[in-house]
Amino acid sequence: MPRMSILVRAEWDAEAQVFVATSEDVPGLVAEAATPAELHQKLQILIPELLDLNLPHTAPETFQEVPLYIMHEQVSRIKIHA
Repeated sequence: MPRMSILVRAEWDAEAQVFVATSEDVPGLVAEAATPAELHQKLQILIPELLDLNLPHTAPETFQEVPLYIMHEQVSRIKIHA
């Protein structure tokens, strides 16, 4: 297995008050959490499970640690004097 990294994008859903994470590197990944720390914990479990389900050709002895990049943003508005 070639060395890889995983990029996850997390966008803030103001209505639901959660970060919603998806990734082109992990087929089927959709996760949500109230904080980036909670999201990171969920991803530590979900990503290996989804890769195992969606990429079954990977033998367990080829597992390795890979960098996980979680890009998140939260946009809000503030009032300033003009």
